[in-house]
Amino acid sequence: MNYGFVKVAAAVPELRVANCEFNAKKIVQFIIEADKKACQVILFPELSITAYTCGDLFHQEVLLEQSYVYLKYIMDNTSQTDIVAIVGMPVRLDSQLFNCGVVIQGGNILGVVPKTYIPGYKEFYEERWFASGAKALNDTIDLFGKKVPFGVDLLFEATNLNNVCIGVEICEDLWVPVPPSSYQSILGATLLLNLSASNEIIGKSDYRRELIKQQSAKCIAGYIYASSGVYESTTDVVFGGHAIIAENGGVLAETERFSMEGQMLCSEIDVQKLNNDRLKNTSFMEASLNKKARKIFFELKKTTLTNVQRYVDPHPFVPSDIATRDRRCREIFSIQTSGLAKRLIHTGVKTVVIGISGGLDSTLALLVTAKAFGLVGLPPENIHAVTMPGFGTTNETYYNALELMRSLGVSISEIDIKPACIQHFKDIGHDINVHDTTYENVQARERTQILMDISNKVNGLVIGTGDLSELALGWCTYNGDHMSMYSVNCSIPKTLVKFLVEWVADNMMESNAKIVLHKILKTPISPELLPPDEKGDINQKTEDIVGPYELHDFFIYHMLRYGASPQKLIFLCKQAFEGKYEDDTILKWLKVFLRRFFAQQFKRSCLPDGPKVGTISLSPRGDWRMPSDAEANLWLNYVD
Repeated sequence: MNYGFVKVAAAVPELRVANCEFNAKKIVQFIIEADKKACQVILFPELSITAYTCGDLFHQEVLLEQSYVYLKYIMDNTSQTDIVAIVGMPVRLDSQLFNCGVVIQGGNILGVVPKTYIPGYKEFYEERWFASGAKALNDTIDLFGKKVPFGVDLLFEATNLNNVCIGVEICEDLWVPVPPSSYQSILGATLLLNLSASNEIIGKSDYRRELIKQQSAKCIAGYIYASSGVYESTTDVVFGGHAIIAENGGVLAETERFSMEGQMLCSEIDVQKLNNDRLKNTSFMEASLNKKARKIFFELKKTTLTNVQRYVDPHPFVPSDIATRDRRCREIFSIQTSGLAKRLIHTGVKTVVIGISGGLDSTLALLVTAKAFGLVGLPPENIHAVTMPGFGTTNETYYNALELMRSLGVSISEIDIKPACIQHFKDIGHDINVHDTTYENVQARERTQILMDISNKVNGLVIGTGDLSELALGWCTYNGDHMSMYSVNCSIPKTLVKFLVEWVADNMMESNAKIVLHKILKTPISPELLPPDEKGDINQKTEDIVGPYELHDFFIYHMLRYGASPQKLIFLCKQAFEGKYEDDTILKWLKVFLRRFFAQQFKRSCLPDGPKVGTISLSPRGDWRMPSDAEANLWLNYVD
């Protein structure tokens, strides 16, 4: 099973200028090596059979004839493979010479794609030798006794794998305002391949990398790029052998430039994920095109993936790079605070009410609220922070809550909810010794009632504290902590909450607040609705009940963001958490996730307002519309 992945390679072989025999033998070596590594597509640099820097030798019959001879050599010596290979060479047609990518598979030519944009400026002299593919008069070419499709309008589509379609462009084609690959992607190409010969000057590699990343993002595609290496002629310029495999704005693999040895990158493009993004992006197909494509159909080499070479991040919501994480936290915190500040300005209210438990979620919500008050010029004492100890409150969380509120200078209230809950148990005839859902939810709803009633008293807004992971699992009490007047954490996953609190502590807080925030960071995640253990410690740890949040956040990201199937979730999860979780553990918590996600949609259908901060949100107004009575059986059957 390939789980929607296509394994691709970008090769930069050693070469000799105008030595077609040497170059062809190197190309064959790389094709065979890539085939052994289960690659399905391999790309070579521009004019890789002759070398790019042949100059006026491109007008010599000997060189042109030999390029055809050794194209046939490559075909014959790779005919036993099923891999699709794209090699570069000069091709004669219509009394013109074209700089082409030749697409071959199993000893046959699938098609020939000429370069569209021919540079003739600065160090580039291609206009001296080559014509634009747009000037071709014929759409076929005779090669080795067969008519072969020729043209800039060719796409290569696999018949045996959904949505695998290859578009080819060459070097300068990428650097123009509207590259051919832009049209190719709209016409169905999911894999964009660029044969290139891009020389190195100061700063060019960074620009080139960004160009490739941006094109892969704009086209919602995989982009495979292979550029000539150091063995091109150095008469005037030097080539670095820059090869890149990118996917939808991210670089999966990249060569070390200036290597004196041939190099080959291998990685997997997640075509299923790309297609899912295209289906969601209704603007993608809105472009008005006067262009059409001729599709060449072929059968892609079949492969069974046991793992992938690309990195699978176990914590997709949390950047592993510290500098990136710092920027991300700063931006998220700004979105949260700006959202609340606008709501305060719009409503004209001068006060808010927030429940503080001493846990991470309410801590982050309070930090956001304090910052928003600073933005709109309101004093912190207008924040009515309420701690409401219940049957499960421990000394640790209780004192952390008080210290946090004092350090931020907010107005503090303490209301013991136990007497009210006991009375309510009597009213509804519930045995206080039965610690079931009723026992827990009475406490949650009592706290929400208190907050709502105080907000009426002080003419303020109730600030919600629940996060994205809790909403996905339905780990909230309906009309309890589920409800508020503005929910600042609603699209923050649990795995990210900790890092946001830590970032605020280290970047925005004075010593007292910083100390208590780091204490809170060490506290286990708990709703604290069941009595503490005999030592007075937390007796109810959320992750023991619903499972590790890092697994659930992983499931949320890949299922909601990219529509991954349960089999693919398992496949990716096993790679991301290799050695940490047994297969049975992953299966167990995936089933829990699926059951809870489907069963708890009714809670998400009536969520309060709150800011979207990332690519995933469960707001019924903007991002997630799902019937509350949808069944999970189809997904659970896949797991089984």
